[in-house]
Amino acid sequence: MKKIITSIIIAAFACTSLSSCKKFLDVKPIDKLTGNNFYTSPQDVEAAINDLSRKLFGKITETQFIGATGEYRAGEVASDPTVRGNSSRNPESIAYIDLLARNKLIDVLDGGRPWAQGNYNYNFGSITDWRTFYEVIQGASIVIEKLNEGIPGVSEEMKKHYIGEAAFARCFSYFEMVRLYGDVPYYGDAFHIEPLPRESMVTVLNNCIADLGAKKDGMLWSYGDPALKGVRATRASAIALLMNMNMWNAGFDREHARDYYQATANLGKELVDNEGNHPHRLLPIDQWYLVAGGRSDESLFEFFQTVNYGVSTNEKAAVAHMFLHYPYKTPFFEWERSSAYYKATYMNSIFPQDVADRRKEIWFVEMYANNGFFNFAKLGGVNVNQGGQGTANPDNSFMIFRYGESLLMYAEALAELGDDGNARTILNRVRTRAQAPAYDGSGQALKDFIFMERSRELIGEGHHYFDLIRTRRIVSSAWTSSPLTQDQFLRGGWTWPISGSAIRNNPYITLTEYWVNGGI
Repeated sequence: MKKIITSIIIAAFACTSLSSCKKFLDVKPIDKLTGNNFYTSPQDVEAAINDLSRKLFGKITETQFIGATGEYRAGEVASDPTVRGNSSRNPESIAYIDLLARNKLIDVLDGGRPWAQGNYNYNFGSITDWRTFYEVIQGASIVIEKLNEGIPGVSEEMKKHYIGEAAFARCFSYFEMVRLYGDVPYYGDAFHIEPLPRESMVTVLNNCIADLGAKKDGMLWSYGDPALKGVRATRASAIALLMNMNMWNAGFDREHARDYYQATANLGKELVDNEGNHPHRLLPIDQWYLVAGGRSDESLFEFFQTVNYGVSTNEKAAVAHMFLHYPYKTPFFEWERSSAYYKATYMNSIFPQDVADRRKEIWFVEMYANNGFFNFAKLGGVNVNQGGQGTANPDNSFMIFRYGESLLMYAEALAELGDDGNARTILNRVRTRAQAPAYDGSGQALKDFIFMERSRELIGEGHHYFDLIRTRRIVSSAWTSSPLTQDQFLRGGWTWPISGSAIRNNPYITLTEYWVNGGI
């Protein structure tokens, strides 16, 4: 029996080679600054903030992070065993999808399997390592401390915004860790060196809600430079993260669930009421390729990539890598089929064939194929009208938060509060954009429909599995093809194991019961 043990490593943060946009490549990395000019100008702060973005971007692209953590474990995706062999896939190298669907993470993390070998290596072990997240947390805390001490040339307005940006990076890191590992150690100061035990994830997120909530109003709604739209955190980004943290806690802190729903609804109202103060909106569905391409009006926060700026990522990092074939990838004889597909039973459940919905036409080709002829045009993005872009994945952004997601979370909170009328109004904004019929139900039916609408609207973006967890639908076969038992759920079967490489650095860590018992 393999035991996965947990740990924490706090390390000084340093520049990585990745970046989110060309502007970031031009900024002097923070680890290149000397002691004499460290945090002595606005440029130093910019370098530090950009460095945090680089680290998070690097973490998200170490492996197929979004698909492995947020999509496949729900059991709605299958691999196509007939794919032709090439340098990045063969039938054996993509069989991990079926193991993820059965929650066999111990097997997925087995270094002897085909998906961990040579050109086929997906590097799934990186998901178990929380070290980078803590590096970002420490780096963000240092930025905040230095800004509070005072930095020449940084105005009071920009000081507040930079502090908010750093707090966003810190809280985003905790949010990602909570969704991956459950309880995690919480460090509230920049130079804390004593190891701490794992803290209740509800407490961790409540600390983050208080932290970011106190700073978001000092953040800018938008930047003068459109190249930073969605790439750098804004007040809208902070609102989206706060909404997600509140809704996560609502699922695990039932006694105070109504308070979390109300906080989410208030945040959603703030976002919608300020539509004249920020650039964010739902783009027409026919312009979806602009959303996928990145830096669109719909983006609230993303990890932007483009080969035009010399940014390269692990080919296997993008969800698109699994779901696209010719003409999005060439040559035809290697990419006649996608490596994976969403099962036809699932596609029929969320996109019934007899219900009008333009997303079906814009986002999919052969959407009910039930094999590798399924082609996920939603992830083709900027290549939708071009085709034949070679074997590389489309030049698209890694979407984290966007306006459509936040509107649906707002609608969900309103429905949980019993405000069905306003919940329908917000829900139907997304439905109208999709050119789908408006919904007029209420009560539990409305709540269920909003969940399904999130499944439709956010398919392939890494939200579905986490929605199943926080709403406890993960324990019902009515909502997932891969349910957990109540016992498995309570023992942490929904989490990821954490790397056992650094337990010696923190003797106070306790283990996740489910994975200590071998994942059964």
